[in-house]
Amino acid sequence: MLMLIAAANVSWFLWGREASETGPHLLDGSVLDRVAQFVMIVTVDGRIYPLFAFLFGYGMVQFVRSRLARNEPYREVRRMLRRRHWTMLLLIGPLHAALLFMGDIVAAYGLVALILVALFFDRQERTLWICVWILVGLWALNAVSSIIGGVAMAVFSPDLIPLMSKGMPDIQGMTVGQENYLWSIVGRLGMWAAGGLLQGIFSAVPITILLGWIAARRGILDDPASHKPLLQRVALFGIAIGWIGGLPSALTHMGVLTVPSWTFAGLDTLSGAAGALGYVALFGLLAAHWQTTPPAPVRWIAAAGKRSLTFYLWQSLIFAPLFSAWGFGIGGTVGTATALGIAMLVWLASIPLAVLLERKGARGPAEAVLRRITYGRGVTAKSKG
Repeated sequence: MLMLIAAANVSWFLWGREASETGPHLLDGSVLDRVAQFVMIVTVDGRIYPLFAFLFGYGMVQFVRSRLARNEPYREVRRMLRRRHWTMLLLIGPLHAALLFMGDIVAAYGLVALILVALFFDRQERTLWICVWILVGLWALNAVSSIIGGVAMAVFSPDLIPLMSKGMPDIQGMTVGQENYLWSIVGRLGMWAAGGLLQGIFSAVPITILLGWIAARRGILDDPASHKPLLQRVALFGIAIGWIGGLPSALTHMGVLTVPSWTFAGLDTLSGAAGALGYVALFGLLAAHWQTTPPAPVRWIAAAGKRSLTFYLWQSLIFAPLFSAWGFGIGGTVGTATALGIAMLVWLASIPLAVLLERKGARGPAEAVLRRITYGRGVTAKSKG
């Protein structure tokens, strides 16, 4: 899954050329670049952040259960959760955004978690489902209105579309295209504060976090072998809906559909959530298949997954100086396909590091910091298991 995060993020480090106004993908490039962009929009964009949000929500329930199993008071466990989420919002996320990547999601997840936990964590499953369906309904209304508005503009005012689709080179220029590193910090923080911080709220993230809670209460991923029929249905229909729902935006980006680029934004949000659930279900089925004797490569990838925060930040630590103008600056020349190839190499390079940490029985540095703050100074990591 960290491989998919790398693929989703790397296009944000390309600069110096015009990009889509609703995403990072360049508006030009070779045939291979355009094919890569099409595949990314259909299968990755808007699908991976909700996927991790689902797992983030699932992990919240597991965390609370593990602490309660150690006979810790529920109020103290809730305080631990709050400390964890405040740390994501006020420390890890802002530092990541300022120093490396304006598209940080750690703070956004922390903000959404603070809100949802305060409002809904102790609610019954029925209440969670009601909230999920209300959010889905609102996004469905948004999707329908956006499609109607975009099609109407294409029919009645087509001359306005080029004026609204000038692209977003200035955003890239203020961040990855900035030669002065200190000024790039200002640009990254500005873009993060203006949009990145709120991306968790105005997206499918709340929906998939709530669904992660529901799934964790039922123990679906704890014992995927016992939930194979459900996982098979979700994988089949979720991925199908996710990919089909991404086609209109991909065709718009390719110039096949002449509508404003925002026309299918609401559809992308809903289909992205479905695709994310489909991917989670697929990974659950694979986990069930390899539950007893997973092959070595699966164990290696799992070692990185156990340290996902560290290796999410690791990707930015490599991407930022490699692609940005203040570093080696290759983001101003390489295309989408080459960037994706580099992203895969960066992900692969993280696997041996994860295996080394696993053999030493060590957590990732980011997980260690987050854990220390979550539990407080009076409790050692060893005593907490």
